[in-house]
Amino acid sequence: MAKTLGLKCRECGREYPIEPIHVCEYCFGPLEVRYDYEHIKKSISRRKIEEGPKSLWRYIDLLPVEETRVGASAGFTPLKKAENLGKFLGLENLYIKDDSVNHPTLSFKDRVVSVAISKAIEFGFDTVACASTGNLANSVASHAAQAGLNCFVFIPANLESQKIYGSLVFAPTVVAVEGTYDDVNRLCSEIASELQWAFVNINIRPYYAEGSKTLAFEVVEQLGWRAPDAVIAPAASGSLITKIWKGLKEMVAVGLIDGMQTRVYGAQAEGCSPIAQAWKEGRDFIKPVRPNTIAKSIAIGNPADGIYALQVTKESKGDWETATDQEIIEGIKLLAETEGIFTETAGGTTIAVLKKLAQKGVFKKDEIVVAYITGNGYKTMEVLDNHLKETVHIKPTLSDFKEKILARV
Repeated sequence: MAKTLGLKCRECGREYPIEPIHVCEYCFGPLEVRYDYEHIKKSISRRKIEEGPKSLWRYIDLLPVEETRVGASAGFTPLKKAENLGKFLGLENLYIKDDSVNHPTLSFKDRVVSVAISKAIEFGFDTVACASTGNLANSVASHAAQAGLNCFVFIPANLESQKIYGSLVFAPTVVAVEGTYDDVNRLCSEIASELQWAFVNINIRPYYAEGSKTLAFEVVEQLGWRAPDAVIAPAASGSLITKIWKGLKEMVAVGLIDGMQTRVYGAQAEGCSPIAQAWKEGRDFIKPVRPNTIAKSIAIGNPADGIYALQVTKESKGDWETATDQEIIEGIKLLAETEGIFTETAGGTTIAVLKKLAQKGVFKKDEIVVAYITGNGYKTMEVLDNHLKETVHIKPTLSDFKEKILARV
């Protein structure tokens, strides 16, 4: 493809062709897609994008695939001005990028999977797979069903039941592994080296990760072709934050916006915060941790892109913060009660950290701040057990209604 130049090692800089590989054979560094921005700049335009499909595929010129092969309706989710939450936090221009309504499986993973499986089809694979904390498994299973591919998803055995059902309904082979996500990922890396399967977050990872850039592209377009002053997103592997940053820089590189000075803030659960811990301790390396949090979707103890996420935060002059499990639950409730958006634990982490940062005064009240909500709360409802108002039971009589309901108003 003329728009792509190949793959490049993020550590030593060695270059590779566009193939289903993800690790440098010399230094074992991760590989990333390189683009010919001067070539892209000749064909891309705001008008072309605005006239494109109402999905992430309106940005296909900046994605490593030739055509849409699966996931035609993924992306282009709402950017909601959060008037109520903003007033509560003292922010006049707070926005929620709401991927809790992404299609088809209600999380931002539909973006990366649409790109990854489209690329896997281009490569000629007939079997797709993944290591997942839940949302990715749901999305891979759904997109594999759309494409008519064989599918295997590997998950930690203690995953939330709603997310397990959210994969099984598409009839993949679901493999529950006794251990953490990091155990699952290690096993999948071994399997990927033995079998000719497209593991979206292993051998297809360089292409898969590019789908996250569309979260930056959409925000820029939805804000009237301007970059926000600050963004905040949850971090598991750290890839999402690195790709949002890459997407913002690409908007400048191809001339869609004149410049950007966006600060990037990372949010992690206190019970699994290896990136935030490294930031707070001033380290440029990650110490793996064993996850202990209700936020299972971001519970990766040894994040593959952790050091690169740290670099993004440093380059953008951002920050990292964590949230306890109780603060995560309060974050879920706060977003629901103020904006009517029901998010899962990753989104609860984002809102809890947003609240802390706002209280610390890191945002000016008139700055444009975008909080990324990456998944739907109906997938993790059990975390709210005993944390919500109780249902009031009454008899089918007006008198009982008046006594038990109106008397309390």
